[in-house]
Parts: sequence; structure tokens; C-alpha cells
Amino acid sequence: MWPVKSKQMVVLFLTSLLFFVPFQDYDTSQVTASYENSALTDELNMILTDEKLEGALAGISIRSAETGEVIYEHQADKRLKPASNMKLLTAAAALEILGPDYTFPTEVLADGELKGNKLHGDLYLKGKGDPTLMEEDFEDLARSLKEAGVKEVKGNVIADDSWYDDVRLSEDISWNDETNYYAAQVSALTASPNKDYDAGTVIVEAHPADTPGEPAEVKVVPENDYVEVINKTKTVPMEQEKDISIEREHGTNKIVVEGEIPVEGYRSRSWVAVDEPSGLALNLFGKALDKEGIKVKGELTVNGTAPGAAELLASKQSMPLEELLIPFMKLSNNGHAEVLIKEMGKVVHGEGSWEKGLEVVEDVLTDIGVDASTLRLRDGSGMSHVNMVPAHEISELLYQVRDKEWFPAYLASLPVAGNSERFVGGTLRYRMNDTPAEDNVKAKTGSLTGVTSLSGYVTSKDGKELIFAVVLNNYLGSVQNLEDEIAITLAEHEFSTEE
Repeated sequence: MWPVKSKQMVVLFLTSLLFFVPFQDYDTSQVTASYENSALTDELNMILTDEKLEGALAGISIRSAETGEVIYEHQADKRLKPASNMKLLTAAAALEILGPDYTFPTEVLADGELKGNKLHGDLYLKGKGDPTLMEEDFEDLARSLKEAGVKEVKGNVIADDSWYDDVRLSEDISWNDETNYYAAQVSALTASPNKDYDAGTVIVEAHPADTPGEPAEVKVVPENDYVEVINKTKTVPMEQEKDISIEREHGTNKIVVEGEIPVEGYRSRSWVAVDEPSGLALNLFGKALDKEGIKVKGELTVNGTAPGAAELLASKQSMPLEELLIPFMKLSNNGHAEVLIKEMGKVVHGEGSWEKGLEVVEDVLTDIGVDASTLRLRDGSGMSHVNMVPAHEISELLYQVRDKEWFPAYLASLPVAGNSERFVGGTLRYRMNDTPAEDNVKAKTGSLTGVTSLSGYVTSKDGKELIFAVVLNNYLGSVQNLEDEIAITLAEHEFSTEE
């Protein structure tokens, strides 16, 4: 037997070893055996040691696009806010349920008898979700109505947006976002000011007058009588600074433009979300009827529902979904995402609501191979700070959809790094320029306060196709450059040197 003193020394020695044996850190990065390569792992781990990520969460998942095998991950199972990476889920579900050729109709219906060229009854403008309607489209509908023989409407012209429910905003939109274009109200009948198709908004521009002291000239696109502009501006001498604000008063359609703008200065411009966008669409249609010489004896009224027996007199189909995906994904259009959610709910469950639409998304994701039980979905755009999606499930989705017939349309919709063409590069057109990622990385961006994300596809230097998902949360500074560093590192890596 050992002496007591010897036993004590052995115990002390073994205890001291515990201070030198590292404990398992379940948040450390992991790689799988067949793709294990220390160089790539070390480079990616080094990026994640940046002090800007102290106290933050970083979910990273990188896979082989060919096999789906995970080759690197870091906190990939953590549920994080995805921001606009949520649109990757929405777009995939929409393509699966609706299909690339799906279109949104807008209809003009008559409830009454057409005698000669007079409609003895009401005329309905019925929207079915098209977020791309512009002023000229309402003019085309009015022209078609005239060609159908209608020159006078004895009753009212009524806006019908009953295709979806009457909930205009998803539940987590904050009060101070409601008048901003990126949080525009969702309606089955709406209008867009230009070919970015920010439905439910108008563009307000303030131009300097020719003489100091005069109010600025304020223009609204499209020109309409639905919003009221309150001009509190003043043109100031050339050497003074521009200070213009353009804000809609909450709960109204009064847009207040105030401040100072110098003579010969550059315009100020802002996209402003309107209240009840079906009213804007109706106003534009009313103007179009007047332009075509079609008289309306009654009133322009909103919130009507066309009878089932109403006669179709004119209609317009939107661009197919495959084409809509370009402005939707390239420019990260929140309104398009929410329309698609409601449309999927309408098509599958007969109810155009967020609740039913998000049920469809979860079902589609499950069928595709994503573990929907790990997700919390509150909207289609990613505007909600309550959405939760692990990076692992984003990369899993991006792998599984590669076998879908609609995948080429999905891939073509993603922004392309460093490509200056607006509808090619999209939200990545000014990022990763002059690097191996330029015109290589095809990925969806995402951004909220304290949230940034970047997920998509990249080809390594030696030709291996990779999938990556990067979701960063709870940082205080700017960390977007770290996303770019990860994508660039993948683009310039050579796996063959380590095989």
C-alpha cells in the first residue's frame, strides 16, 4: 500500500491535469471527415474571431452542392433571425405551389345591364394580388372597357380587394415602419409607382424653385388625388445645405414635405407607403376612365365585393412568377413576399391570410426535406424580428431545391456579387467587386437592426460547387464585411491541394 502522503500527491497531480484538459465547446466549428481540410477550417475560424462578433451569434453552414455533405459549420443549429434570407423559403414554396408560369389577374366586372353604351349598374375593379400594376395598366383596362362598348357607368365604380383578408400588415411590423415603402400595406388590389414594383407606395419628389424664398415644387408619381401633399418647404440660396423630410402622417394619406432645398440643388425623393392601397388603385382607374371619356354617374368607392354573377368585361394578367422573382429577390421586395404568402394560402386553403400561407410554406419545406419543426415563421419577407431559422436548414433548403424543375428560375433570381447591372447584381452589385467572388457568388442578402445574412451558391477556385448560409445576429457594429470574407474565402479556396 502507498503511504498516505504519496496518495495525496497523486490526487493533487491528477487534479492539476484537469486544468489543462479542454472541455468540449459545443459552439466550436465542426467539419465532416471526408471533406476535412484544416486550411479552410482555420481560415473560416479566424474570420469568426473578429472582435465585432464578441457577444454576437454567428450561424454558419457550408455544404457540397453536389452531395449535400456539410463541410463546415458553426452554431449552425442555433435559431437565428434570418432577415431577408426568409425570402429564400418563400420563393421556393411559391415556385413549388404556384409554379414559374403562375400569373395574377386583375378584372373589371359589371353588375348590371349594358344598354347601348351605358352600364345600368355598378362597375367593379377586382384585384387578385398583382403587385406590378402601374398607371398604364389601369389605362389599358379603361381602354379595353371602352372597346367593349362602355361609355357611361350609371352606378358606382367599386374597388374589390376581397381576394385576400383585410389584414394589411404582418403582426410584427413596428409602428414607426408603417409609412415606409419596405413595410407597405398588403392588399389584393394595389398599385406600383415604377418598375421596381414597390406596391402600395408613391414616389414623392421635391425640386427647388427658381427663386430663393419660394416653396419647392413637389411631384407625386403616379400623379393622383388619393394622397394629399402638405408643402412646407422653402427654396434657399445655392450655398446653403439641403434639409428635406418627406413623411406621411400616421393613419392618414397626408404627406408632409418640409425643410429647405438650395436653388439648382438636386431633388429630394422618397418612396412613401399609402394607407389602404386599394384606394390608390381605384383613383388611378377612375382617372383612366375619365381619360377614355367614360363617364361615371356614381361614386368611386372602396371595400366592395363583386357579386358572383357579375360579368367580366376586361382583364389583365401579370407577368409570370418566374419574371416577378427578379425584382422580388434581386431587390429584396418585402411586399412581393407577403403577396406570395397570401396567394399560397388562397390557392391551397381558400384563405388569403398570413396564417394559412405560412402553413403552406411549412408543409412545402417539410416535403422538400427541411426540418420545419426547428423554424418559427411569422412573415414571408423576413421583416419580423420573431422569425427564427437555423443556418443549417437554410443550406439544407438550398441543397434540396437543386433537383427541382423550377431551380433555374430560383437560381436566376439571386443577386450576383459585383455585377453592376441592377437587375442582375441586385443587392450584391456593390459587394465583393474585384475578388474571386465577383460574378461567382449568387446569394440572397438580408438586413435588419442587429441582423445580417447571406446565403447562396459559390464555386471554389478548383471548381467545386458549394452552398453556404451565414446568419449573424446581435452584433453592435457593422459585420457585413465578414459575410463577404467568408464568401470570398470559399471562392478562392482550392480543395485539390489538400486531397
